[in-house]
Amino acid sequence: MKNAQCKKCLKKFEHKEIFTIQQFQYRKIPTYSWSLGYFKKLGINEWDSFCENCMREHSKKSKDEWDKLKV
Repeated sequence: MKNAQCKKCLKKFEHKEIFTIQQFQYRKIPTYSWSLGYFKKLGINEWDSFCENCMREHSKKSKDEWDKLKV
C-alpha cells in the first residue's frame, strides 16, 4: 500500500522507502548543521518525507551550494 508522499514531487510510495534530510547526518561534507540551516531556508524540516529521486536531487543541490561557499 502506497501511503507516504514525497513533499517535493508528491509521488506516493511505501513507508519503508521514505527518505528524510536526517540521513545527511552521516555525510561529512557539508556538515549536518549546515545542511539543516540550508534546508530550513527552503522550508524543509528534518522529518519531511521524500522519494529516493528527490532525495538524491536535494543531496546534489546542497553539496553544490556548499562547494560554492567554499571556493
